[in-house]
Amino acid sequence: MVMCRCGSEATRTTSSSDINPGRQFWRCSRPSMSCGFVGWIDPPLCPRAVQVIPGLLRAMNRLEERERLAREDAPKMKKLLFCSWFLFLFYFFLY
Repeated sequence: MVMCRCGSEATRTTSSSDINPGRQFWRCSRPSMSCGFVGWIDPPLCPRAVQVIPGLLRAMNRLEERERLAREDAPKMKKLLFCSWFLFLFYFFLY
């Protein structure tokens, strides 16, 4: 257990900043009256990783958003597919 300067238990958090992307750190657990405690868990990243990781995280977020939208559209697509097959069979057997 890690304690911060104010005496409360610190929480483990992952950084999402462009300077320290994905780095784990300890911070004060009091949301309203934080003492400003920050203690890094993992070592600093090399300069190349600092350049590459934010782009990879943004690309991953875009892909996750596209997947979410595709999942929302899936029921509509199934209905359209069913309707198209119904119309095809109707036309096929009618003529």
